[in-house]
Amino acid sequence: MTDQDPRGAVQAVASPLTANAVFLVVDVAPGAADRVRDVLADLAGSIKSLAFPYSDSALTCTVGIGSAIWAELTALPRPAQLRPFTPVVGAHHTAPSTPGDLLFHIRAERADVCFEFERRLLESLGDAVRVVDETVGFRSFDRRDLLGFIDGTANPIGAELDAAVLVGDEDPAHRGGSYIVTQKYLHPLAAWRALPTETQEAIIGRTKLENVELDDAPSGQQSHKSLATIVDEQGVEHDIQRDNMPFGRPGHDEFGTYFLGCSRDLSVIQRMLERMFLGDPPGLHDRLLDFSTAVTGSVFFAPRPDVLAALGDG
Repeated sequence: MTDQDPRGAVQAVASPLTANAVFLVVDVAPGAADRVRDVLADLAGSIKSLAFPYSDSALTCTVGIGSAIWAELTALPRPAQLRPFTPVVGAHHTAPSTPGDLLFHIRAERADVCFEFERRLLESLGDAVRVVDETVGFRSFDRRDLLGFIDGTANPIGAELDAAVLVGDEDPAHRGGSYIVTQKYLHPLAAWRALPTETQEAIIGRTKLENVELDDAPSGQQSHKSLATIVDEQGVEHDIQRDNMPFGRPGHDEFGTYFLGCSRDLSVIQRMLERMFLGDPPGLHDRLLDFSTAVTGSVFFAPRPDVLAALGDG
């Protein structure tokens, strides 16, 4: 999926990050599966109709299908690891599970193109869906989150990206697809900004200005960077693709980060969340969660473009 036309692509989970994004989660109305299938099958054409006259926009849309609606939309077997989001309940913080049948991850370099594509998409879906969550993200300065740190530094690149994100021979029917986990986090910015920079850096595990990794703690409390790094028993590090975006409404005192993680192996993200919310060692949770509250949590599977297009065949 990394070799698609950047002027308009569907299922572009591994495409470059953009300046703007919309994270749209919807539920499918009872009896509306046929209409939804038709819209999803024609998604590539819908993208091209807008991306062609605005070729500089790099418009893409990735659709993720949730476990509850999978059997209604396709006769294909369920992806091996597709399931609802598993809540992670720690002593102090919880990663909740929230509803969502479909995810539309709309990305572009232009905010107006994102807006217009979402408008057309929802118009075509009509009353076949109900919007569960709509979050508009933006690139903040030099890819920094609202906490002031550069986000996405650890993303894999090149051949390592496909190997980390795209399902392979372990699930042949869904080769080339990807699991997607989404979470919306809210930040109390005033409390965070009241911390000394050195304390913020210790929590994140990187320097704030230069974005240099700090050494892992030999024992005890670990940084966010350390807890979000998954290494198996053989010492192999397992990467995921993070397409996080800041969002906010200053007039409503709302500031946050929308986390979107893509992986060929859902257990990698699950293990990451368990380390963050439960702690590793247990009891020492990720201190970033004291300033970053998860309010949503969903799991989706993004099938290959040809699988999506075939939905229109019933």
